[in-house]
Amino acid sequence: MNGNESDYQYYRHVFSEELVLPSHGGCAQFTIRFRATPDVDWQWVNQLQHSNDGEIIFPPQNIQFEPIFSEGLSVQTARADFAKYFASLSSEVDIQPRKSEAPGSALWSLSGETEPAREHQSGFKNVTLGIPSRILRYFCLVRIWTPWLGPRHGQKKFSIREDALLCSFLREDGINVVLLAVSGIDNTQTLLGSSDSGEVVIKSKCDSTEPSKFQVLASAAETFDIAMSAVIYEARKTVRPYATIENPERAPTPGSPLGDDVVMVEKDPEAQWLSEWYDGLTYCTWNGLGQNLTEQKILRALDTLDANEIRITNLIIDDNWQSLDHGDGKPFKRAWTEFEANRAGFPHGLKHAVEAIRRNHPRIAHIAVWHAMFGYWGGISSEGELAKTYKMKEVNIMDPAAGGPIAHAFEDGKLLIVDADDAQRFYDDFYSFLSSAGIDAVKSDAQFFLDLLKEPEDRKRFITTYQDAWTVSLLRHFGTKAISCMSQFPEAIFHSQLPTNKPTIPMRNSDDFFPEVPASHTWHIFCNAHNSLLTRHLNVLPDWDMFQTSHPYASFHAAARCVSGGPIYITDEPGKHDISLINTMTAPTTNGSTVILRPSGVGRTMDIYHDYNEGHILRVGTYTGWARTGSGILGLFNVSSTRSSTLIPLLDFPGIYEDYHGRYLVRAHTSGRITEPLRPGDDNSTVAVELDPKGWEILTSYPISRMTLKENQVCDVAVLGLLGKMTGVAAIVRSDIEVETNGRLRCDVALKALGTLGVYFSALKEWVIDDNFMITILGRPIPRKTVWKEGGDDATLLVVDVRAAWKQMRLDPGWSNEVIVQIFVG
Repeated sequence: MNGNESDYQYYRHVFSEELVLPSHGGCAQFTIRFRATPDVDWQWVNQLQHSNDGEIIFPPQNIQFEPIFSEGLSVQTARADFAKYFASLSSEVDIQPRKSEAPGSALWSLSGETEPAREHQSGFKNVTLGIPSRILRYFCLVRIWTPWLGPRHGQKKFSIREDALLCSFLREDGINVVLLAVSGIDNTQTLLGSSDSGEVVIKSKCDSTEPSKFQVLASAAETFDIAMSAVIYEARKTVRPYATIENPERAPTPGSPLGDDVVMVEKDPEAQWLSEWYDGLTYCTWNGLGQNLTEQKILRALDTLDANEIRITNLIIDDNWQSLDHGDGKPFKRAWTEFEANRAGFPHGLKHAVEAIRRNHPRIAHIAVWHAMFGYWGGISSEGELAKTYKMKEVNIMDPAAGGPIAHAFEDGKLLIVDADDAQRFYDDFYSFLSSAGIDAVKSDAQFFLDLLKEPEDRKRFITTYQDAWTVSLLRHFGTKAISCMSQFPEAIFHSQLPTNKPTIPMRNSDDFFPEVPASHTWHIFCNAHNSLLTRHLNVLPDWDMFQTSHPYASFHAAARCVSGGPIYITDEPGKHDISLINTMTAPTTNGSTVILRPSGVGRTMDIYHDYNEGHILRVGTYTGWARTGSGILGLFNVSSTRSSTLIPLLDFPGIYEDYHGRYLVRAHTSGRITEPLRPGDDNSTVAVELDPKGWEILTSYPISRMTLKENQVCDVAVLGLLGKMTGVAAIVRSDIEVETNGRLRCDVALKALGTLGVYFSALKEWVIDDNFMITILGRPIPRKTVWKEGGDDATLLVVDVRAAWKQMRLDPGWSNEVIVQIFVG
C-alpha cells in the first residue's frame, strides 16, 4: 500500500485456507515453509527472518457467560466458577458474583480485609489471590513511577516488577480474564503484584483507622474489549457514592462508533460539529523556549510562528512564569511566593503579557498557564505572601520513586502546602487572579504529589479535598479548558477521572516527550497506545503530549497524535518548524482559525498482548463518524530497529464486523494508493504494508455506497474527506449520497475545514467534468480550475480544491463553521 510500484518487480501471491476449529477453545503455533521453484530446497520463514512462530488462538464455540450470575447464587458456586480461571484460590478473598452489563461476559467482585492505619502509618497488607491458570500471554498497566502508568507484557508464568492497576490474561482456550484494582473506597488504595511462584498478589494500603476492605473487579469474556467493558461499568457503579462533584450541564465530548453488537462505555456520539478548545492547534513553551521564560521570549516565538504562517489557536505558558524563592539552588525545591508572575521575566505583570499577546496575535483564542497541584514543585514558600494569606501545613512526603532532580529535591521529606481546610479558597482566589489577567485555561501538573503524602491522616484530608477544590474552581472559572497532568495515580483515576458527573477534559496519557533521548520515541507511542486501553474508558480525553515538528522523529510523533483522538501541541524552537508536516495535521477553517482533524474515537493499540521487544508493527486503531457510515483508521508504526511488514485484514479496521456485507475502500496516506473495493471476510480483503525503522503509515477505510443512475448505470461512491491530511476523513461532519428522481446523482458533504476534498467514483472515467458535473459551495458554482481527476482520464478519484474555490469566490461563512459542498452528476 505504501511503496512505489516501480520498486516491486515481482508478483505477490496471497495463499489462504479456512481452518475447521474444534468446538472447545485452544491454541496452536505455526510457521511457513516455502520454495520458489520445484528445483530448490525448502526454506523456513522463522529461520530466515529470525522470528517467532505464529500463534492461532481460538475461543470455545457458543460459550455462555451470563448464566454465571443469578440472584440466589451461593458464594461457594461463585468461587467454583471463578476457580475455572484461578488455581489455589486464597481463603482470605471473598468472591461475589455480579451481574455484568457487558453482554458476553462474567463478572465477579473480589474483596478482603485490609490492615488499618495506626501510629501515623498507613496499614499495608498483601493477600495472595491465586495462580491464573492456562496463561498464554498477559498484559498489565503498571505504575512505572508515581504519576505514570505504562504497559508490561509476558508469557506463561505471571511475573511483574512494578505494582499494577490493570491485568489481563489471554488463556490457552482463547478466553480473556481481566482484573481491575479499585482504589479510593474507604481510604484504601489497591494494586496488583506477583509472587515468585506466579500468583497474583492483591496489595492494599489503608489510611483509615477503621476496618475496611480492598476491592478488585474480575471479568472473563471472549474478547479483551468486552471483559474490559464489564469491569469499567462495575467500577463506575462501585465508586459512584464517592464522587461528589455534580455538573448537570455537560460540555460536548468526543464520541465513539456504535456497532450493532458493540458495548458502549465511552461518551455518546455528537451529531454536529461542535468545536472544543482542544480542537485548535496549540503551542507550548516548554521544550521550545526552555525554562528561563520571559514575556519577550514568548512574543518573539509567536512572531516567528506568524512569520511562518503557523496559525495557532491556543498557547500554553508552561513552567517558570511564577514567582518563586531560590530553593537552595535546586529547581524542583523552589517554592511559590505569590500569584503574580515573576518580575524578572514579566516585569509588568502577567496581565500586561497576556494583553500584549492578544493585541499582537488576535488569532490566539485561548491562553493557558502551568501550575502544580500544590502550587509549585516545592510547594508554598514560607517567606512569601501566599503563606501569610492561607492556612498552611508542613506535610511529610514519600520518595517519589524517580531518579534525577525531583528525587534529590525532596530528600528531607518535607513540603509546605496550603492546608486542606483552605484549599477551596486558595484555588478560587488563584483562578480569579488568572481570569482577571486574561488567562482562560490551565495546565495542572504534578498532581501525583497528593499520593506522596505519607501520614494517613493527611492522605484522608488532602487527596479528595484537593481534587474536588481544583475541579470546582476549574469549572467555575474555565469550564473544560484545562489539562490534568501527572495524575495517573489510583485515587485520581477512580475519584476524578472515571465518574461521568462532570465535563470531559484532556489528561496527559503517559510520561513526557523527551526530544534528546532517541530510544524514547518509539516507546512513547507504544506506551500511549497501551495506556489508552484504560484511559479511553475514563471521562478524559487522552493527551499524548507535545512534540517538535523539526525533530528526526517528527512525522512519527505527528502521525501518532493524529490517530490518538486527542489534542495536538507543538513545542518547536523559534524558527525550527516543518510547515508541510503541520499542514498534514491541521486545516484552516472558514473563520481563519486552524483546527486539528481529530477522529471522534480515542486511538488505542489493536494488539493487546504484543510485547514491545517482539518487534511487531504497532497498530493504533480509531474510528470517526457513525456506525456503518463512518471510517476506521489504523496508524501503523515500526517500533523496531529493522525493516518490518504486516498484513492487515479488512476486519481488523475499527468499526468493521463479520456480519457487515457492504464493501469498503482502503487508502494509504503516504502513497495515496487506493485499493479495489473490499468486502469483510473475502479472501482478497487484505492489504500489505512495509515500514523502515522510524517508518509509519495511516490507513483509512471508507464505506462504499452503490448507486444506480438513469439507464441502470451502476456507480460506487465513497467520500474520502480532505486529501493530504493524515486523518482527512475526520474533516467530514456528515455526507449524504442519493439519486434524485430525475436520475441525477447528488453528493452533499459538510466539512469542518478547508482543503482538498476527494470523492471516489467507480464510473469516473466514463464522465467528463465539463459535461457531467456541477459542483457548488454554499449553493454557488465553483471555478472550473478547482476540480480535476486525480490520475488522468482513467482515474476514479475526483478532487475538489475547496480552499482555493473558497478564496477565489470570496465566500462568507456567516454564522456557520461548516463548508457545504454539493456534487451533482448527470
